[in-house]
Amino acid sequence: MVKLPKLNDLGFFEIRLESIGGLGANLAGKMLAEAGVEGAGLNGVSFSSYGSEKKGSAVKAHIRFCDLNTPIRDTSPVERPHIVGIFQEALAKTVNVISGIYEDSTVLVNSRKSPEELKEKMKLIGGTIAVVDATGIALDEKNRVNMAMLGAMFRLCPFLDPETMKTVIRKSLEKKYPQTVAPALATFDRGYNEVEFQTFVLPEGVSMPSFVRADTPVLGYETQPLGGLVVNPGNSILKDLSISRSGMMPHFKEETCIHCAQCDSVCPDNCFVWEERPDKKGRPQMFLKGIDYQYCKGCLKCVHACPTDSLSNEREEDGYAEEHRVPHLFDLVIH
Repeated sequence: MVKLPKLNDLGFFEIRLESIGGLGANLAGKMLAEAGVEGAGLNGVSFSSYGSEKKGSAVKAHIRFCDLNTPIRDTSPVERPHIVGIFQEALAKTVNVISGIYEDSTVLVNSRKSPEELKEKMKLIGGTIAVVDATGIALDEKNRVNMAMLGAMFRLCPFLDPETMKTVIRKSLEKKYPQTVAPALATFDRGYNEVEFQTFVLPEGVSMPSFVRADTPVLGYETQPLGGLVVNPGNSILKDLSISRSGMMPHFKEETCIHCAQCDSVCPDNCFVWEERPDKKGRPQMFLKGIDYQYCKGCLKCVHACPTDSLSNEREEDGYAEEHRVPHLFDLVIH
């Protein structure tokens, strides 16, 4: 039996995966736990928490490991993780993905940014940041992000044997999806070999933020607004679906657009912005101005519907959505 590098007060080594539906974090957590139990001789458990079961919604997977003499009787969410795996970098916009980490925790991010850039973006004070372009690897190998993230995770968990994981991958996929085994193994290997990490020492005299439980209410009986006001409305105008994009997004080329509205007819989230202008004969017509990327979750139905290829399926580049967004001008809303 191997020895775990760190343990909390209950004797657990804990991992939390932050993701969105469709990237395979739930399956990755199960396979990770299985590899620890079967290959490393550990006690292990994996479970997930999520809201509505749909692509793009927030997902958390929780994994605990301990030695065989320590019973696992705790299935509460992992709130003080030794390793955090962030499958979707944009989650940091709305979710505190590094909540509860220790000063020596490792944060693994699916990103093309450098560790220094991610440290600044996520406001990390100390710890290790590991980076792997899991989306790019998955697109190259025609596989899924979770296999690349698993490969990187095994690099960060030296007590786990990569060969055991490959056996788990084969066993999980070869009966139902035999054609996916080779791409999955290639994606896993690339994630293992291409992950880069950098450790940031906690500055002298600085301490990590105090831990606050996730279920601690922000508003109590003394601090609630009068009249029971909802202070964070989830209406369709103020929503931001950008965290739901899983690496791809539509690009719009106005010069070839015939303004047929096929894209708008299949868009589920009111992404397309129109304006009325006179056509060549002076008649009023609706013309497509562009895309409000705040509402675009990257489903790409518009790309398949476009008859002139004015919409193309492209890898999302950092800052592109903000630079090319054409905002809706809803009445009574301040942008």
